[in-house]
Amino acid sequence: MNTGYKPLNEIKLSMLDLVAVREGGTVADALGIAMKTAQHAESLGFERYWLAEHHNMIGIASSATAVLVGHIAGGTQRIRVGSGGVMLPNHAPLVVAEAFGTLAELYPGRIDLGLGRAPGTDQMTMRALRRDRVEREDDFPRDVAELQHLLSPAQPGQPLVATPGAGTQVPIWLLGSSLFSAQLAAHLGLPYAFASHFAPRYLLQALEVYRTNFKPSATLDKPYAAIGVPLIAAPTDEEAEYLASSTYQRVLGILTGRRGLLPKPLEGFLEQLDERARAAIADFLACAVVGSPETVKSGLQQLANATEADELVLVSDVFDLDLRLRSLSIAGDVMKG
Repeated sequence: MNTGYKPLNEIKLSMLDLVAVREGGTVADALGIAMKTAQHAESLGFERYWLAEHHNMIGIASSATAVLVGHIAGGTQRIRVGSGGVMLPNHAPLVVAEAFGTLAELYPGRIDLGLGRAPGTDQMTMRALRRDRVEREDDFPRDVAELQHLLSPAQPGQPLVATPGAGTQVPIWLLGSSLFSAQLAAHLGLPYAFASHFAPRYLLQALEVYRTNFKPSATLDKPYAAIGVPLIAAPTDEEAEYLASSTYQRVLGILTGRRGLLPKPLEGFLEQLDERARAAIADFLACAVVGSPETVKSGLQQLANATEADELVLVSDVFDLDLRLRSLSIAGDVMKG
């Protein structure tokens, strides 16, 4: 991949929210924090605010993704709101088309439909969602095509019409952490978002596959790529590292199968771990940018140069709401150049 200087002020800034439930807090608290964060992101000029679908995880409150998209869209005015993403294996395309078609009618020109191929959960929960359906590799491309069809204007005599949905043409994005969705997004001429906020290993390779194989479509005439970026910003590097310890603890819990609520920050957390654990967290968060405004600017610029991304989608799991909003404000200021 060719790399070069890409000014930060030419890159759009967005946010992905897992709607983390915090230690000592409730799901209702998490939903309230998400709304305040979305309103703040809008005030900073962020392009979009996405919500991720996960199930059977006590620390994440965004499982009913379409419901939450509508809630956030209703509490904001301009910012695009969408799924980052809906895990298509969990849903019949018609149900997704009707849900997001309804959202598009309620909030015209503001709804995105990001689609993922993973179930976003464990096998037991997947069976609870789709009963005994067995997912095959060719199901995802077929389901994406069916969704595109259902969201397009209905044709005379069309036997199955999504109502609402038909004619809304909700923008579809493909999301992924491997090369599969990069190839499919390129083939279909759709925008592509790489999940580098938790699976950065194939980031550059996937972007190369996407851009090299891209076919212009009615949706896009050239590739458009967004990347996930874990971000914790504070006035000093030391405070940012302290605040990031909440994320470090959460990541360690994911890696060791002990998922839980978003924990409070701990002083010197990484130093308490052995080298293997620290390396595993560093691999998971290889695209993370943590630090002061100067450090954040340098880190985001390096990512921009390496990936030539059109859009950065921030994930900022700061425990304290006010400090989370401050983190986003710093990022917004830095991106202005």
